[in-house]
Amino acid sequence: MEKAFQVWNGEGRVNRERLYKINAIVLKRADFGEADRLVTVYSLEEGKLRLLAKGVRKPTSRKAGHLELFTHVKLLVAKGKELDIITQAEALEYFPNLREDLLRTGYAHYIAELTDGFMAEQDKNPQVYSLVLESFRRLDKGQEAWPIMRFFELHLLTLAGYRPELFVCVKCREPLKASVNYFSVADGGALCPRCGEGKDGATALSQGALKIMRFFLTRDYEYCQHLRIPHNLGVEVEAILRRYILYRLERPLKSTRFLDKLESGGIYG
Repeated sequence: MEKAFQVWNGEGRVNRERLYKINAIVLKRADFGEADRLVTVYSLEEGKLRLLAKGVRKPTSRKAGHLELFTHVKLLVAKGKELDIITQAEALEYFPNLREDLLRTGYAHYIAELTDGFMAEQDKNPQVYSLVLESFRRLDKGQEAWPIMRFFELHLLTLAGYRPELFVCVKCREPLKASVNYFSVADGGALCPRCGEGKDGATALSQGALKIMRFFLTRDYEYCQHLRIPHNLGVEVEAILRRYILYRLERPLKSTRFLDKLESGGIYG
C-alpha cells in the first residue's frame, strides 16, 4: 500500500492530508514558550488565522526572516489539535519602509490592529485581504498617508458590516441636505439638523467633511489620492472616523496613542 506523502516541519513528519497553503499578511506576533511565536495573519484563502511558528526565535530558524510584521508571505500550514502550525514560509513582499520609517510603522500597526479587531477568525473575505495588501503597498512606496488611512478605514468598516450612513438621516431616513448636519456614533451615521440638534452624543458634521467621506466611499482610490483636503476638514474627518471606530471596537487602540505622539507636529499639507 502506498504511503501518504509527508513533510518534515523541524520536529516531526506531517501527512499531506493535514497540510494547506495560504497567501497571507502578518498582522501580529507574540512570543510563545521558549522559542516559538504565535503569529496572527490575514489570508486570502482562510481569512484571519492564529498560527504557531515553532522554533522561529532560534538563531538557526529559516522561517524567522519570512515572518516579520507586515510581511506578505506564502505559508504551508499543518492542522494541529489546538493551533495550526507553520511548516514553511516564503516572503513575497517585505515592505521594508513599514519597519524602517517610524511614522509608517505606526500607520501599518494601525491597519493591522483594525483588521485584527474587526475581523473574526476564519471569516474569509478576499476584499479585506486586498484592501490591507494594497494599503501596505501604498504606504511602503511613500505615498501620502492621509488618503490611504481614510480610504482604508471607510472601506474596512464597510466590509466588516459597519459602514456609516452618510446619505440619509439614520433616524428619519430623509436624504441629507447641503447644510451642517450631525454625526452620531451610537446611531451609526449622519443625522439631519432636525433629528441631530441637541441630541446627546451627536456632533456637528460640516458639509465639506460629509462630501469627503462620501467621495472616499464611492470612488476608487486612484481618484481619492488626488483630492486636496483642507487642513480643518482633514482634522474633522479623521476625528469623526476615530470616534466611530473606537465606539464599534469597544476598546482603545494601542496604535492610535503611538500615532498621536508622532503626528503632534501635523501631517496635513
